[in-house]
Amino acid sequence: MTRFRKFKGRKRELTLLDELWTAPEASFLVLYGRRRVGKTRLLTHWLKRGARGLYWVTEPSSTLDQLRSFSQALYNFANPAAPAPADFTYATWAQALQQVANLAREERLVLIIDEFTYLLDNNPGLAGVLQNAWDHQLSQSNLFLIISGSHLGMMQRQILSYQAPLYGRATRQLSLQPFLFGATNLFFPTYDAGDRVALYAIFGGIPTYWERIDAEATLSDNIRRQLLTPDNLMQAEPRLLLQDFVRDPNNYIAILRAIASGARTQKEISSHTGLAQGHVSKYASVLREAGFVERRIPVTSGERSRLGRYHITDPYLRFYYRFLSTRQAQFALNIEEPALAEIKRYLPNFIGSHTWEEISREWVLRASNAGQLPFLADQVGSAWTRDVQVDVVAISQRSKTIVLGECKWHNKAVGRPVLQELVAKTNAIVPDQGQWRVLYLGFSRAGWTDAAHSFAAKSWDGQKGQGNWSVEGMQLLDLEQIDEDMVQWHTALI
Repeated sequence: MTRFRKFKGRKRELTLLDELWTAPEASFLVLYGRRRVGKTRLLTHWLKRGARGLYWVTEPSSTLDQLRSFSQALYNFANPAAPAPADFTYATWAQALQQVANLAREERLVLIIDEFTYLLDNNPGLAGVLQNAWDHQLSQSNLFLIISGSHLGMMQRQILSYQAPLYGRATRQLSLQPFLFGATNLFFPTYDAGDRVALYAIFGGIPTYWERIDAEATLSDNIRRQLLTPDNLMQAEPRLLLQDFVRDPNNYIAILRAIASGARTQKEISSHTGLAQGHVSKYASVLREAGFVERRIPVTSGERSRLGRYHITDPYLRFYYRFLSTRQAQFALNIEEPALAEIKRYLPNFIGSHTWEEISREWVLRASNAGQLPFLADQVGSAWTRDVQVDVVAISQRSKTIVLGECKWHNKAVGRPVLQELVAKTNAIVPDQGQWRVLYLGFSRAGWTDAAHSFAAKSWDGQKGQGNWSVEGMQLLDLEQIDEDMVQWHTALI
């Protein structure tokens, strides 16, 4: 069994921590991100590289118990040969933070408070106490302060927003993101590109999930072992994630199931769940704040577009509510085969409708930045009308250039009719104002037929369309090329 335990990646984040640690003045970093994304692993790995520091993680306990726990950790750090009495505590948080300033007066010290939002749950005024301590003592010391949290909404409202007491105090803020697809080659070099796309479609880029994967076993075996047994931790994960944000997750779960089943608008979700549209909007806004759901609009439309569609952005939640959430009774009885059969049957369509399109959009953004496309994209997403859908659309208002891309996740090479259909959609997608140049892109897992390549290679440059656009060209890509490019682009990042 081969699973990775050695810390990998996060070069950019480690460099930032080093820079703030070696800064000549006090530094303050706010680190936040989804649960399991690797915040604690990053901080503890960096701390082991030699910084003088104290790492303390907050538990969801009472205010007094939290202060006592921090006080004893601080006392034991300062007095390693004489541990604190069991009942020792500073009288107030202000007093404890004054002791932090004392410890950092002469020598550089890093203090890491992990899961800081558990403190704010019990004592919202603590943000103001920390702000006062930072303004009057901590910022005058030789301290590198790091606070970290998984409750994204609370971190935004009570720490990062303009109205928050700590607004403007942080030297830097870092939103730790899941790994992107290009990192899968580093962690799973024995898997081919197709299996790595499938793995990414199921588990996303969450390092804690990746650690569960046995790279020597097949993808099917990993699905069976990690997802389809009654005693695995991944079955409980969606509810745990939601409970970080809401006390009663039932209606939120209903909305996630609806979206995973294909409901995209408030009306469709309302019909699927039985919730009033106004309630759908309220619950969906919480899911959006948590980072689990987003409302997408066509990249060619304004923010007020009525064509918005809801999507689950978290890959594992998307997979779970599509394939697993309704089968809990079966799993409890160790009945795995029906779920596995359904996954094998429908996973290709699931990948084609979600993950392959997302990977293709990322490729466009990175290719644009790398100079592989004839313009720098302002936005990359998709576009649709009531009758037409284009999977990948990138737009540059400055150069009046637009990419229209089609994605296919088939086991066979894709033919010319798909490209002809893409060209036929152009008038419906290109903005009405201005003169535009259109670049067509095709993304196919198994490549393209000779007829498709001949169609793409014809003399497109400057060919006029029926409307206010002309053709820049057409480029066809397959999974092998996309994977090679993604791996190369991510090598410098991870």
